[in-house]
Amino acid sequence: MVKLPLGVDINNLIDDLRIFSWEAADILIYYSQKLKNLDQKNKIIQNRDMQDPVTIADLEVNDLILNRMKEKYNNINWKYLSEENTKINLINNLEIDSEWLWILDPLDGTKDFIQGTGDYAMHFALNHEKKPVIGVVLIPEKDELWISNGKNVWCERRDNSKQSLDLYHQKDISEMTVVTSKNHNNPTLKSLIDSMKFKKTIEMGSIGCKIASIIRGDSDIYICLSLPGKGSPKDWDFAAPEAILNAAGGRITSIDNETLIYGQTGFEQGGIIIASKNHKRHKEICLQIKEKIKKENNFSINF
Repeated sequence: MVKLPLGVDINNLIDDLRIFSWEAADILIYYSQKLKNLDQKNKIIQNRDMQDPVTIADLEVNDLILNRMKEKYNNINWKYLSEENTKINLINNLEIDSEWLWILDPLDGTKDFIQGTGDYAMHFALNHEKKPVIGVVLIPEKDELWISNGKNVWCERRDNSKQSLDLYHQKDISEMTVVTSKNHNNPTLKSLIDSMKFKKTIEMGSIGCKIASIIRGDSDIYICLSLPGKGSPKDWDFAAPEAILNAAGGRITSIDNETLIYGQTGFEQGGIIIASKNHKRHKEICLQIKEKIKKENNFSINF
Protein backbone atom coordinates (compact mmCIF):
# COMPACT_ATOMS: atom_id res chain seq x y z
CA MET A 1 0.00 0.00 0.00
CA VAL A 2 1.28 3.46 -0.84
CA LYS A 3 2.56 5.56 2.05
CA LEU A 4 0.65 8.84 1.94
CA PRO A 5 1.63 12.22 3.39
CA LEU A 6 1.44 12.49 7.17
CA GLY A 7 -2.15 12.97 8.32
CA VAL A 8 -3.82 11.25 5.34
CA ASP A 9 -5.58 7.94 5.89
CA ILE A 10 -6.01 5.90 2.72
CA ASN A 11 -9.49 4.65 3.60
CA ASN A 12 -10.76 8.13 4.40
CA LEU A 13 -9.19 9.46 1.21
CA ILE A 14 -10.89 6.79 -0.91
CA ASP A 15 -14.22 7.57 0.79
CA ASP A 16 -13.78 11.25 -0.09
CA LEU A 17 -12.81 10.49 -3.68
CA ARG A 18 -15.92 8.34 -3.98
CA ILE A 19 -18.18 11.15 -2.72
CA PHE A 20 -16.55 13.83 -4.88
CA SER A 21 -16.65 11.60 -7.98
CA TRP A 22 -20.37 10.89 -7.76
CA GLU A 23 -20.98 14.61 -7.30
CA ALA A 24 -19.03 15.13 -10.52
CA ALA A 25 -21.13 12.43 -12.20
CA ASP A 26 -24.29 14.39 -11.39
CA ILE A 27 -22.87 17.46 -13.13
CA LEU A 28 -21.72 15.55 -16.20
CA ILE A 29 -25.00 13.66 -16.63
CA TYR A 30 -27.00 16.87 -16.13
CA TYR A 31 -25.18 18.64 -18.96
CA SER A 32 -25.09 15.57 -21.20
CA GLN A 33 -28.90 15.62 -21.13
CA LYS A 34 -29.03 19.34 -21.84
CA LEU A 35 -26.74 18.90 -24.85
CA LYS A 36 -29.55 17.04 -26.60
CA ASN A 37 -31.31 20.39 -26.96
CA LEU A 38 -29.71 22.49 -29.70
CA ASP A 39 -30.47 25.78 -27.96
CA GLN A 40 -28.86 24.52 -24.76
CA LYS A 41 -25.93 23.05 -26.67
CA ASN A 42 -24.87 26.46 -27.91
CA LYS A 43 -24.80 27.75 -24.34
CA ILE A 44 -22.93 24.77 -22.88
CA ILE A 45 -20.01 24.76 -25.32
CA GLN A 46 -17.66 27.50 -24.11
CA ASN A 47 -14.84 27.07 -26.61
CA ARG A 48 -15.94 26.43 -30.18
CA ASP A 49 -12.56 25.19 -31.36
CA MET A 50 -13.77 21.66 -32.00
CA GLN A 51 -10.20 20.36 -32.04
CA ASP A 52 -10.07 21.18 -28.33
CA PRO A 53 -13.57 22.04 -27.12
CA VAL A 54 -14.44 23.15 -23.60
CA THR A 55 -17.89 22.98 -22.02
CA ILE A 56 -19.50 24.33 -18.87
CA ALA A 57 -19.34 20.75 -17.57
CA ASP A 58 -15.52 20.73 -17.85
CA LEU A 59 -15.30 23.92 -15.83
CA GLU A 60 -17.84 23.00 -13.16
CA VAL A 61 -16.32 19.58 -12.50
CA ASN A 62 -12.88 21.15 -12.42
CA ASP A 63 -13.98 23.64 -9.76
CA LEU A 64 -15.90 21.01 -7.80
CA ILE A 65 -13.02 18.55 -7.47
CA LEU A 66 -10.31 21.12 -6.74
CA ASN A 67 -12.44 23.02 -4.24
CA ARG A 68 -13.56 19.87 -2.42
CA MET A 69 -9.98 18.60 -2.14
CA LYS A 70 -8.57 21.93 -1.00
CA GLU A 71 -11.30 22.33 1.61
CA LYS A 72 -10.82 18.83 3.02
CA TYR A 73 -7.04 18.63 2.76
CA ASN A 74 -5.94 22.25 3.09
CA ASN A 75 -3.09 21.34 5.45
CA ILE A 76 -1.60 18.58 3.31
CA ASN A 77 1.52 19.34 1.30
CA TRP A 78 0.36 18.25 -2.13
CA LYS A 79 -0.30 20.27 -5.26
CA TYR A 80 -2.74 20.14 -8.18
CA LEU A 81 -2.40 20.03 -11.96
CA SER A 82 -5.61 20.41 -13.94
CA GLU A 83 -6.13 20.46 -17.69
CA GLU A 84 -8.59 23.33 -17.43
CA ASN A 85 -6.29 25.43 -15.25
CA THR A 86 -3.48 25.12 -17.78
CA LYS A 87 -5.84 26.45 -20.44
CA ILE A 88 -6.58 29.59 -18.45
CA ASN A 89 -2.93 30.27 -17.66
CA LEU A 90 -3.00 29.39 -13.99
CA ILE A 91 -0.08 26.99 -14.37
CA ASN A 92 2.38 29.63 -13.19
CA ASN A 93 0.78 29.40 -9.76
CA LEU A 94 1.33 25.63 -9.63
CA GLU A 95 4.32 23.83 -8.14
CA ILE A 96 4.24 20.87 -10.47
CA ASP A 97 7.54 19.48 -9.20
CA SER A 98 5.91 18.67 -5.87
CA GLU A 99 6.58 15.21 -4.42
CA TRP A 100 2.82 14.68 -4.35
CA LEU A 101 0.79 15.98 -7.28
CA TRP A 102 -2.88 15.45 -8.07
CA ILE A 103 -3.60 15.42 -11.81
CA LEU A 104 -7.16 16.14 -12.95
CA ASP A 105 -8.95 15.88 -16.25
CA PRO A 106 -12.52 16.90 -15.39
CA LEU A 107 -13.86 15.69 -18.74
CA ASP A 108 -11.78 13.37 -20.89
CA GLY A 109 -13.49 12.77 -24.21
CA THR A 110 -15.19 16.14 -24.54
CA LYS A 111 -15.94 15.53 -28.22
CA ASP A 112 -17.78 12.33 -27.33
CA PHE A 113 -19.56 14.20 -24.54
CA ILE A 114 -20.82 16.74 -27.06
CA GLN A 115 -21.70 14.03 -29.59
CA GLY A 116 -23.70 12.10 -27.00
CA THR A 117 -21.85 8.77 -27.34
CA GLY A 118 -21.41 8.33 -23.58
CA ASP A 119 -17.70 7.55 -23.99
CA TYR A 120 -16.42 10.26 -21.70
CA ALA A 121 -14.83 10.13 -18.25
CA MET A 122 -13.36 12.10 -15.39
CA HIS A 123 -9.75 11.30 -14.48
CA PHE A 124 -8.18 12.08 -11.12
CA ALA A 125 -4.82 10.67 -10.04
CA LEU A 126 -2.27 11.19 -7.30
CA ASN A 127 1.31 11.06 -8.54
CA HIS A 128 4.14 10.39 -6.12
CA GLU A 129 7.51 11.48 -7.44
CA LYS A 130 5.99 11.65 -10.94
CA LYS A 131 4.46 8.16 -10.88
CA PRO A 132 0.68 7.51 -10.59
CA VAL A 133 -0.12 5.66 -7.37
CA ILE A 134 -3.81 6.38 -6.74
CA GLY A 135 -6.32 6.77 -9.53
CA VAL A 136 -10.00 7.40 -10.19
CA VAL A 137 -11.70 6.98 -13.55
CA LEU A 138 -15.38 7.91 -13.48
CA ILE A 139 -17.57 6.86 -16.43
CA PRO A 140 -20.98 8.36 -15.62
CA GLU A 141 -22.97 6.92 -18.53
CA LYS A 142 -21.96 3.39 -17.51
CA ASP A 143 -22.49 4.08 -13.80
CA GLU A 144 -18.87 3.02 -13.24
CA LEU A 145 -16.34 4.40 -10.77
CA TRP A 146 -12.93 2.77 -11.15
CA ILE A 147 -10.67 3.21 -8.13
CA SER A 148 -7.08 2.17 -7.47
CA ASN A 149 -5.76 2.56 -3.93
CA GLY A 150 -2.18 1.92 -4.99
CA LYS A 151 -2.47 -1.83 -4.55
CA ASN A 152 -5.87 -3.03 -5.74
CA VAL A 153 -8.40 -1.87 -8.31
CA TRP A 154 -12.15 -2.24 -8.31
CA CYS A 155 -15.18 -0.78 -10.06
CA GLU A 156 -18.15 0.49 -8.06
CA ARG A 157 -21.64 1.44 -9.09
CA ARG A 158 -23.60 4.16 -7.37
CA ASP A 159 -25.58 1.53 -5.44
CA ASN A 160 -22.24 0.19 -4.08
CA SER A 161 -22.38 -2.99 -6.14
CA LYS A 162 -19.14 -4.08 -7.82
CA GLN A 163 -18.32 -4.71 -11.50
CA SER A 164 -16.65 -8.04 -12.23
CA LEU A 165 -13.17 -7.81 -13.78
CA ASP A 166 -11.35 -9.90 -16.39
CA LEU A 167 -7.70 -9.36 -15.57
CA TYR A 168 -5.22 -12.00 -16.61
CA HIS A 169 -6.55 -13.87 -19.63
CA GLN A 170 -3.69 -14.49 -22.08
CA LYS A 171 -4.19 -14.16 -25.83
CA ASP A 172 -2.07 -14.04 -28.94
CA ILE A 173 -2.24 -10.81 -30.92
CA SER A 174 -4.42 -12.47 -33.56
CA GLU A 175 -6.98 -13.19 -30.82
CA MET A 176 -6.93 -9.69 -29.33
CA THR A 177 -9.44 -6.89 -29.59
CA VAL A 178 -7.75 -3.51 -29.98
CA VAL A 179 -9.44 -0.32 -28.82
CA THR A 180 -8.58 2.87 -30.64
CA SER A 181 -9.60 6.52 -30.88
CA LYS A 182 -12.91 7.51 -32.42
CA ASN A 183 -12.39 11.21 -33.07
CA HIS A 184 -8.67 11.44 -33.86
CA ASN A 185 -8.19 10.55 -37.50
CA ASN A 186 -4.73 9.00 -37.82
CA PRO A 187 -4.12 7.09 -41.07
CA THR A 188 -0.69 5.91 -39.88
CA LEU A 189 -2.18 4.33 -36.77
CA LYS A 190 -5.01 2.78 -38.78
CA SER A 191 -2.48 1.24 -41.17
CA LEU A 192 -0.49 -0.17 -38.25
CA ILE A 193 -3.57 -1.66 -36.61
CA ASP A 194 -4.69 -3.20 -39.90
CA SER A 195 -1.25 -4.74 -40.42
CA MET A 196 -1.24 -6.34 -36.96
CA LYS A 197 -4.36 -8.34 -37.89
CA PHE A 198 -6.10 -8.06 -34.56
CA LYS A 199 -9.28 -10.07 -34.21
CA LYS A 200 -11.43 -6.99 -33.76
CA THR A 201 -11.18 -3.19 -33.53
CA ILE A 202 -13.35 -1.05 -31.23
CA GLU A 203 -13.46 2.74 -31.49
CA MET A 204 -14.30 4.97 -28.53
CA GLY A 205 -13.42 8.34 -27.06
CA SER A 206 -11.88 8.86 -23.63
CA ILE A 207 -8.62 7.10 -22.77
CA GLY A 208 -10.16 6.30 -19.40
CA CYS A 209 -13.01 4.52 -21.18
CA LYS A 210 -10.49 2.61 -23.29
CA ILE A 211 -8.45 1.44 -20.32
CA ALA A 212 -11.61 0.50 -18.41
CA SER A 213 -12.65 -1.59 -21.41
CA ILE A 214 -9.35 -3.49 -21.13
CA ILE A 215 -9.78 -4.17 -17.42
CA ARG A 216 -13.44 -5.04 -17.92
CA GLY A 217 -12.49 -7.56 -20.62
CA ASP A 218 -14.20 -5.89 -23.58
CA SER A 219 -10.82 -5.26 -25.23
CA ASP A 220 -7.21 -6.38 -24.77
CA ILE A 221 -4.89 -3.67 -26.02
CA TYR A 222 -4.78 0.07 -26.73
CA ILE A 223 -2.30 1.75 -29.07
CA CYS A 224 -1.79 5.51 -29.13
CA LEU A 225 0.38 7.01 -31.86
CA SER A 226 1.32 10.69 -31.97
CA LEU A 227 3.27 11.91 -34.99
CA PRO A 228 5.84 14.73 -34.72
CA GLY A 229 4.24 18.14 -35.13
CA LYS A 230 0.80 16.82 -34.31
CA GLY A 231 -1.10 17.02 -31.04
CA SER A 232 -0.25 14.55 -28.29
CA PRO A 233 -2.16 13.31 -25.28
CA LYS A 234 -1.17 14.90 -22.00
CA ASP A 235 -0.37 13.83 -18.45
CA TRP A 236 -4.01 14.20 -17.39
CA ASP A 237 -5.07 11.81 -20.16
CA PHE A 238 -2.89 8.98 -18.83
CA ALA A 239 -2.22 9.38 -15.10
CA ALA A 240 -5.48 7.99 -13.70
CA PRO A 241 -5.89 5.30 -16.41
CA GLU A 242 -2.31 4.16 -15.74
CA ALA A 243 -2.98 3.93 -12.01
CA ILE A 244 -5.99 1.67 -12.42
CA LEU A 245 -4.43 -0.51 -15.12
CA ASN A 246 -1.21 -1.01 -13.13
CA ALA A 247 -3.25 -2.13 -10.13
CA ALA A 248 -5.15 -4.53 -12.40
CA GLY A 249 -1.92 -6.21 -13.48
CA GLY A 250 -1.58 -4.43 -16.81
CA ARG A 251 0.86 -1.86 -18.10
CA ILE A 252 0.98 1.40 -20.06
CA THR A 253 4.39 2.12 -21.56
CA SER A 254 6.17 3.47 -24.60
CA ILE A 255 6.69 1.05 -27.47
CA ASP A 256 10.17 0.43 -25.98
CA ASN A 257 8.49 -0.82 -22.78
CA GLU A 258 9.64 2.26 -20.90
CA THR A 259 7.41 3.76 -18.21
CA LEU A 260 5.67 7.03 -19.01
CA ILE A 261 7.44 10.17 -17.82
CA TYR A 262 5.23 12.84 -16.27
CA GLY A 263 5.95 16.55 -15.93
CA GLN A 264 7.72 17.02 -19.25
CA THR A 265 7.50 20.20 -21.34
CA GLY A 266 3.88 20.87 -22.25
CA PHE A 267 2.87 17.78 -20.22
CA GLU A 268 2.98 15.84 -23.51
CA GLN A 269 2.91 12.07 -23.84
CA GLY A 270 4.09 11.66 -27.41
CA GLY A 271 5.31 8.83 -29.60
CA ILE A 272 3.76 5.37 -29.49
CA ILE A 273 2.12 4.30 -26.24
CA ILE A 274 0.82 0.80 -25.67
CA ALA A 275 -1.53 -0.42 -22.95
CA SER A 276 -2.22 -4.09 -22.31
CA LYS A 277 -3.79 -6.09 -19.52
CA ASN A 278 -0.97 -8.57 -18.80
CA HIS A 279 2.29 -7.11 -17.49
CA LYS A 280 4.04 -10.46 -17.95
CA ARG A 281 3.51 -10.34 -21.71
CA HIS A 282 3.58 -6.58 -22.20
CA LYS A 283 7.24 -6.39 -23.22
CA GLU A 284 6.71 -9.13 -25.79
CA ILE A 285 3.66 -7.34 -27.23
CA CYS A 286 5.59 -4.07 -27.53
CA LEU A 287 8.39 -5.88 -29.33
CA GLN A 288 6.00 -7.53 -31.81
CA ILE A 289 4.45 -4.17 -32.68
CA LYS A 290 7.86 -2.53 -33.01
CA GLU A 291 9.08 -5.30 -35.30
CA LYS A 292 5.99 -4.91 -37.47
CA ILE A 293 6.66 -1.18 -37.83
CA LYS A 294 10.27 -1.81 -38.83
CA LYS A 295 9.25 -4.49 -41.31
CA GLU A 296 6.57 -2.50 -43.11
CA ASN A 297 7.74 0.23 -45.48
CA ASN A 298 4.50 2.22 -45.44
CA PHE A 299 4.86 3.47 -41.86
CA SER A 300 6.44 6.93 -41.63
CA ILE A 301 7.58 6.33 -38.04
CA ASN A 302 11.09 6.79 -36.76
CA PHE A 303 12.58 5.39 -33.55
